[in-house]
Amino acid sequence: MFLEAADDMLVRRYSETRRPHPLGKDATVAQSIQSERNTLSSIRGLADLKIDTSKFTAHQLRDIVKEKFEGPRDNSRIMIQVTSFGFRNGIPSDSDLVFDVRFLPNPNYIPEFKPLTGRHPSVARYIRGFPQTREFIERISDLLQYLLPHYIREGKSYLTISFGCTGGQHRSVMMADEFCKRLAKSGYKVKESHRDMPR
Repeated sequence: MFLEAADDMLVRRYSETRRPHPLGKDATVAQSIQSERNTLSSIRGLADLKIDTSKFTAHQLRDIVKEKFEGPRDNSRIMIQVTSFGFRNGIPSDSDLVFDVRFLPNPNYIPEFKPLTGRHPSVARYIRGFPQTREFIERISDLLQYLLPHYIREGKSYLTISFGCTGGQHRSVMMADEFCKRLAKSGYKVKESHRDMPR
């Protein structure tokens, strides 16, 4: 692979970075660029791939190089950690995305559910039984479907998604469990954790 750029772009880059051209002891930047082109012409001729970087940002160039050598991106290139937590113990410091599910009815106030967690089928069924739960799941699923490819495109290899409720036992656990299944079904590598469960 051989990277090159138009003369005016190279002059501008040297000007913007305020760096001297390595061949420019007694010559202008433009003269040094021409000298460099002459010196590297035989190497350029050996390259299988020549890329003119003039119109690319650093991010765009990175994407082009990665695609040429790694192939197209896929969902397996990002590891997603989905965790539940209780706000009373603070938000996990490594969270990239935090969703507050305290707006959902709390199973903790139902005696038969209090000793259980959101992983128990009865508790999960109770939480899922409310229309706002189902709507929340669909809206966040749509949001993640939109966001994750952009995170991958930007080179992010690890993402932590946290769901929080009051104590981290019921609602947040059910949500983390639900989204782990959904993301895994969509082809993502997913790890699940429940910071505050059990008490």
